[in-house]
Amino acid sequence: MVLGVFLGLVLSCLLLLSLWRQSSQRRKLPPGPTPLPVIGNILQIDLKNISKSLRDFSKVYGPMFTLYLGRKPAVVLHGYEVVKEALIDHGEEFAGRGTFPVFDKIAKGRGIVFSDGRIWKEMRRFSLVTLRNFGMGKRSIEDRVQEEARCLVEELKKTNGSPCDPTFILGCAPCNVICSIVFQNRFDYKDQEFLTFMNILNENVEILSSPWIQICNNFPALIDYLPGSHRKLLKNFTFSKHYFLAKLIEHQKSLDINNPRDFIDCFLIKMEQEKHNPKTAFTSENLVFSAGDLFAAGTETTSTTLRYSLLLLLKYPEVTAKVQAEIDHVIGRHRSPCMQDRSHMPYTDAVLHEIQRYIDLLPTSLPHSVTCDIKFRNYLIPKGTTVIASLTSMLHDNKEFPNPEKFDPGHFLDENGKFKKSDYFFPFSAGKRICVGEGLARMELFLFLTTILQNFNLKSPVDPKDLDTTAVANGLVSVPPEFQICFIPV
Repeated sequence: MVLGVFLGLVLSCLLLLSLWRQSSQRRKLPPGPTPLPVIGNILQIDLKNISKSLRDFSKVYGPMFTLYLGRKPAVVLHGYEVVKEALIDHGEEFAGRGTFPVFDKIAKGRGIVFSDGRIWKEMRRFSLVTLRNFGMGKRSIEDRVQEEARCLVEELKKTNGSPCDPTFILGCAPCNVICSIVFQNRFDYKDQEFLTFMNILNENVEILSSPWIQICNNFPALIDYLPGSHRKLLKNFTFSKHYFLAKLIEHQKSLDINNPRDFIDCFLIKMEQEKHNPKTAFTSENLVFSAGDLFAAGTETTSTTLRYSLLLLLKYPEVTAKVQAEIDHVIGRHRSPCMQDRSHMPYTDAVLHEIQRYIDLLPTSLPHSVTCDIKFRNYLIPKGTTVIASLTSMLHDNKEFPNPEKFDPGHFLDENGKFKKSDYFFPFSAGKRICVGEGLARMELFLFLTTILQNFNLKSPVDPKDLDTTAVANGLVSVPPEFQICFIPV
């Protein structure tokens, strides 16, 4: 009896202490809904549509507000002005990586995407330079994408115009491009090793976009003690880690320091140059995770965008017809599209921008954090506080894009039919943490889609009016619904 009373008092004191600390924090941070002890505001957030919840909160609390995801606060930035001010004008202070426990469990701060501080700066700088040297934005990488686009066309011809689910085929093309950069070789679309990797990548995106993973990220203790899809995710990460470790060992055996073949070779050479530096970030662990980051990010985001693009082109055949007419006029039928064509194709350029705006691929991007105590818009944000930037709030801003829920290439065309840029177009995030592969992704999207539309007419087995373009999940990534498509050779 006495023990029970004592434990009750202890728990009550701990609860009061938690409430006092939460209340003390909240006085300095932007306003927000009142959190519950331990679980915070999690019950007030629709985990199947986080963007909608953030939009609703912004109507009450303004463009900057605080949510408690579990016991820890996260400052949410909602709207172009506040996001630009934070990520661009104060880019250095907002360049930290917020915690993402499911990833942190295995990456442990290594690689490019989930690292921080000195390691992140060195991995990002090295990756950008190496990708540039291997042709990102230059002719050589364009040649690789064009070659892969031709392989994609040959693979699509094998469907013989029959209805098919394009998920796998559209994943293979960008995957092969990044494979050629990271470890020099591409795969045949029927290669079993390739099939395994593609299945893992598709599975990971579905799991990461599920409400369960949002819960795991907000309550990390669940990761160790409860079953669930996060276990499969961790297993997939471990498989990928071992795969890239094997590639590293293969490259070490055949390395020629005077003739680097790919990203892994360049990293190994840098490791050798820094082997006497005890603080070097160039370790085999960082190589494995950096290669894995490039592979996953360079494959899945582009393949999902391509898949969503075809769904929208099926849904709006009048848009598709205009793009094909522009392809016929500028490129014709007898040569491959190239990046120089894009500046002469304003309607196609507008369609590609509108696709990325409409699908809102990464609604909240990945979490940031502040790298130091900062006074921002009259609030004091302590070092290490998680910051969530709503990309949806810019891509679907109804003043910049009238009727933002409607797919309309006119959002990026002026009254003369010329392409019109928008400062609100942030599909790759912004500031110091902007996507490393933005240039490659833009190139792939243009070359793959124009090559497909140059060679095929798209046909839906169902009436286009009956096609639903609503994302089936939009946690980390907006995932399009499954659909069937027929590729009819022109």
